[in-house]
Amino acid sequence: MMMRCKLFVPGSRPELFAKAMASEADALSFDLEDAVDEGRKDEARRHVGEFLRTLSAKRNKTIIVRVNGIGTPHFEKDVAQIRGPNLDLINLPMVESAEQVRHSAAVTGDIGLMANIETARGLRLAAEIAGAHPAVKGLQLGFGDLLEPLGIDRYNPHVVLQFQLAMRLAAGEAGVFAYDGAMANVKDMDFLRREAEGARKLGYLGKSAIHPSQVAVINAVFRPSDEEIAHSLKVVESARKAGAEGVGAWTVDGKMVDAPFVVRAENILAVARKLGLIKETDS
Repeated sequence: MMMRCKLFVPGSRPELFAKAMASEADALSFDLEDAVDEGRKDEARRHVGEFLRTLSAKRNKTIIVRVNGIGTPHFEKDVAQIRGPNLDLINLPMVESAEQVRHSAAVTGDIGLMANIETARGLRLAAEIAGAHPAVKGLQLGFGDLLEPLGIDRYNPHVVLQFQLAMRLAAGEAGVFAYDGAMANVKDMDFLRREAEGARKLGYLGKSAIHPSQVAVINAVFRPSDEEIAHSLKVVESARKAGAEGVGAWTVDGKMVDAPFVVRAENILAVARKLGLIKETDS
């Protein structure tokens, strides 16, 4: 799954669906929760469900729907309307316990889940949430709901780093991906770039965008650099030789390499291949 940038699409705005599909975002998240007024929930889930059924199996985007909360009367209605072969992940908002995840999985079945970590309790129990059920594929950080009610400065990079690291470690414990949250200030591209760079250095899969203008910046940050690709190719090739010789640790470009470094190199090359940055003959 490649999701450098995931673009939010309000479920009540069907006129935006086709435009979003034509965007450069790797993934789209159709939002039935915060972006939809309470009186338009039925309409929005119908629009999204109908649109999903029109998609081709050859589509090149990961398709996600953020449903309404588990305890709301909309949750099961949302799932029933959007279920189908063109849905890759369901995004669960405001998850605070492993029990909520298991309850959700009983309803969603074999559809992959991405749990939002956007409360203090959810962050404290993030590792339990991530490991609660095999359907959980990843965690997503939600800065607004997590920080604003507590009066914590959303735009303090030192603060943001603490939350990013905490959730990344929780996701790592469970062996699922970590996905960075959106930034509401769509005009400050420099801050967006710095925050995305920080997330990438922490091993995040990608970052959400709430406006198309943010997509290019996020894509650029999460694109493997030419230097990373070249080094990763060397690491993977040297690992083949080391394995044949029974060597457990060796050096590449003056740096010690062993199994964890090979895993990282393989992950970088996997993204590079999907982006067409390297050919199979190169690897």
